[in-house]
Amino acid sequence: MKIIACYSNKGGVGKTATSVNLAYCYAQAGYTVLLCDLDPQGASGFYLRVKPSKKLKDARFFEDVERFTGSIRASDYDRFDVLPANLTFRDFDVFLSRMRNKRSRLKKALAAAGSDYDVVLLDCPPNFSTLSENIFRAADQIVVPVIPTTLSERTFDQLVTFFEKQGLPKKKLRAFFSMVQRRKTLHLDTIERMRKLYRKRFLNAEIPFAADIERMGQNRAPLGVYAGRSAAAIAYQELFDELENGEVSTI
Repeated sequence: MKIIACYSNKGGVGKTATSVNLAYCYAQAGYTVLLCDLDPQGASGFYLRVKPSKKLKDARFFEDVERFTGSIRASDYDRFDVLPANLTFRDFDVFLSRMRNKRSRLKKALAAAGSDYDVVLLDCPPNFSTLSENIFRAADQIVVPVIPTTLSERTFDQLVTFFEKQGLPKKKLRAFFSMVQRRKTLHLDTIERMRKLYRKRFLNAEIPFAADIERMGQNRAPLGVYAGRSAAAIAYQELFDELENGEVSTI
C-alpha cells in the first residue's frame, strides 16, 4: 500500500482538485484507491457526491478499524472509494496530542484500515499541526501544489524549513506548479527561480489555470469524466505519470 498526501500550508492552491483528479487517474490505471478527505470542509467528498458519515462523533474513530472501514463510501467510479470528512475532523490535533505514540498512530491506522487498497491518497487541511506532522511521517510521497507567486513561494520555503528543523526526509516532497498562467511574467520568473533553487523537489508537470478545473464544483466529478481531452486533464495525467515513474525535474 502506498500513501500519498496532497498537502499545502497555503489554502486556495488547487489541493483538493489535485487530490480528486490524481485519485481518479490511479483508479483508471487499475489501482484500487481510497481517498481520505482529512479537511473538515469536506470538499473532496462534495466533488465526488459522497456524503459524510453521521456515525463519526469524534476523531477517535481512527483507533477503531471497524468504525474506520464502516465510514468508507464507494464513489461512482470503479476501484475508487472515499472516506468523506465531517466537522469532527477539526478535533484531530486534540486527539493526537493526547496519544503517547502520536507520531506513528495515523500511519498504523491507515495501514490497518487501508490494507485492501493499493493507494491511499490524503487530502490534507492547509496548516502546520500535530496532524500535518503525522501526515508527513506517514506518507510515502507528499504532493505539494504551488502557485507561481511570491506568497506561494514563501509558504513552500516555510514547508521545506519545517522539514529541515523536524528532521523529516525532504525527498518525500514532490512539488509542482499549479494554476499556471504562462502569459504572466511573474509566473514565468517564479517558476524559473524556484526550479533552480529546488531542483530536486519540483516535478516537470504543470497544471494550468483553467475554467475546466473550476467547473468541478458544478459537475461534481473529476476532470476526466467531463473534460477528458482538456489541457488541464492532460496535465493531471502527466502529473500522475511522473509520480508513478519516480522522475523529478532536472531543469
